[in-house]
Amino acid sequence: MTYFPEFPIAARWPAQHPERLQLYSFPTPNGVKVSIALEEIGLPYEPHLINIMKNETWTPDFLSLNPNGKIPAILDPNGPGGKPLALFESGAILLYLAEKTGLLLPSDPARRYETIEWVFFQMGGIGPMFGQLGFFYKFAGKDIADKRPLERYRDESKRLLGVLETRLEGRQWIMDDDYTIADISMLGWVRTLKVFYEAGELLDMDSFANVNRWLDAGLARPATQKGLNIPARP
Repeated sequence: MTYFPEFPIAARWPAQHPERLQLYSFPTPNGVKVSIALEEIGLPYEPHLINIMKNETWTPDFLSLNPNGKIPAILDPNGPGGKPLALFESGAILLYLAEKTGLLLPSDPARRYETIEWVFFQMGGIGPMFGQLGFFYKFAGKDIADKRPLERYRDESKRLLGVLETRLEGRQWIMDDDYTIADISMLGWVRTLKVFYEAGELLDMDSFANVNRWLDAGLARPATQKGLNIPARP
């Protein structure tokens, strides 16, 4: 078995199975990217709930793994060269898992980079913009009298959905018939717009037929259904 004495986070959230990849997360749109990917890949892992509602990401133990104080993060006891690897940022983790296992990422170099560009599209656009929409539509920002911020993120979120709608025209998945980390990176965020932010009407989401078809197909996958609830909420 491999232990992690050099990683303080392992003392706060000890591993029952230290030979497995350790996932430190919470079931948010960013967090479930990694649990869904791990379920798709079938790589043994041990999830640890990091309760963001109790600000556990800002504890010294968690910050020792991710100085940015955000979930998800991982410790892989079997990293490059057989040494433990600590990694944060959901996009980086998705890419690492795909390259480690040879799954969820095309082997052809051109298609590989095309997949990665769509992961970056999610990281740079969909995640931040959808998240701001949620703040100004559902959370504390909704009480701000000036509605220009909400309108800004509403319009940008609709534009991004339009980009996704166009990409999915005539395609089953982002990369044609290949289900990849690009799809996984976006599923949780698009689902959140509908289910958690309840912004479907605001964004006229019913008009995005390709996006809805893709979302339904992605959510129907057993790995997605399981991964959306890992780690289980308290």
